[in-house]
Amino acid sequence: MKLEQNELSALFSSTNLPDIFFTEYLPEASGDYVKIYLYILFLSKYDKDIKVNDLCKKLGLPLKVIQDGMKYWEDQGVLTRKNTGYILNNLQEKELHQLYKPKVALSAEQIQKSAESQKKAKTIEYINNRYFSGLMPTSWYPDIELWFKKYDFDDEVMIALFEYCFDKSALHRNYIQVVADSWFKNKIKTFNDLDLYYEKQEKLNKVANMISKKLGLSRQLTQYEYAYIEKWIIDFNFSFDIIEIALKRTTSKVNPSFDYIDKLITDWHDREFKTAEQVNKFLTDMKQKNKNIKELEKKTGYQKYDQRSYDNLNNLYANKKTAD
Repeated sequence: MKLEQNELSALFSSTNLPDIFFTEYLPEASGDYVKIYLYILFLSKYDKDIKVNDLCKKLGLPLKVIQDGMKYWEDQGVLTRKNTGYILNNLQEKELHQLYKPKVALSAEQIQKSAESQKKAKTIEYINNRYFSGLMPTSWYPDIELWFKKYDFDDEVMIALFEYCFDKSALHRNYIQVVADSWFKNKIKTFNDLDLYYEKQEKLNKVANMISKKLGLSRQLTQYEYAYIEKWIIDFNFSFDIIEIALKRTTSKVNPSFDYIDKLITDWHDREFKTAEQVNKFLTDMKQKNKNIKELEKKTGYQKYDQRSYDNLNNLYANKKTAD
């Protein structure tokens, strides 16, 4: 790999690094990739052939990391591959071109300032000052404008989005995109929508913690287990009192699963029960029915009765240990 440069004395020379690297590229690059870039930037001043193996030895990095790092910077447009090696691109010129290109394509109608666009501009500036100390990368401006259009968030929700990611120490594009997608799927557009969403999540988390405690789980619930709880609380609108009845019926099971609990709760929902009292009455009646059947079996010696389509569930409700 050949790096082109102006020959200078290493003792008296210096390596210039543009500020755009710190604001635009440094936050999302891994430490090893930054190390590779800085060393290549330094070597670019010296007209020598640099081999990948030499970089491995000099930087103390595996060959795969060097190759992946070169590919990463190439994908970022920082390096351009040539037949004889690579050229380091001018980062400032690259960013200027990216910012200028979309602007020349704007129509007169798009350029015209409206009250709404001015409000969004103030929101973006607030985000810049609040979460980036006034040093937000320039490429974030069109990204935020795109998110406004894509998700139809109001200004307060957009600020809340950055606040949430900032508190998670994850203020980078990929994470923000994931959170924004999640909010959009939950039909969040206004701050009131977001407030209701937070209330729902708080309720779900509270119930999830109570269920974990009741079941003696020392681990966090899986995504699929959490989906069951959301189904019981949001879709069925059941209180924890009803869920707890199902949890108590797992005492005869060695390893009770959420699928087992869901079958009980779903059956109660299908029977249109709304309260814990209705569920308890149903279970009491079923227990008495099973008792009556057993007494009748003893008297007659006949042990086959039509238990209708819910026979399997009745066996579950019998609250006795059975071989799995």
